Amino acid sequence: MFTQTRSFRLTRTTLLQVLHLSNFIQKHLSLYFCRRLSSSSHRLEGPLAARRNYSGNHNMPKKDKTNKTVGLQKASEEPSPSGPVARNKNGVVTISVHAKPGSKQNAITDVSIEAVGVAIAAPPTDGEANAELVRYLSKVLELKRSEVVLDKGSRSREKIIKVTGSLTPEQVLDRLKQEASG
Repeated sequence: MFTQTRSFRLTRTTLLQVLHLSNFIQKHLSLYFCRRLSSSSHRLEGPLAARRNYSGNHNMPKKDKTNKTVGLQKASEEPSPSGPVARNKNGVVTISVHAKPGSKQNAITDVSIEAVGVAIAAPPTDGEANAELVRYLSKVLELKRSEVVLDKGSRSREKIIKVTGSLTPEQVLDRLKQEASG
């Protein structure tokens, strides 16, 4: 019985040594062939040709420091300067929301120029707060639940809600302000 255990250990040790040696050989052979193929005397063809382009010295394009309005234009696309409710480039009404999950009850806390503050009575785990936010806003806006969709910010407090119903941005803003005041 002792000899069987010993032979198992020897086999296992030998196997580990062989695996280590094969990894060592594979690594060095791949380095050898990469160096050899990247030399100027050899031309690469086929799928390896694309790899050669990344091995040379390439300069990254410089940032354009003069055009600082690009980031500002993107930020102004979603909410318009008139408030948190706007139409996006596709004509869909969007609402910028600052969610406050884990509150005691659902409520619209404030309507500011940047976003609509909404307290949500659901924990921010497993999308429960997002589902409750969509349900609550559909109730406030008097729309079907399928007409109010979370567009962006599923894992953030700053969210963009799409309203695909037949309401104008002014009507949406009025209903949100009524709920906030009353």
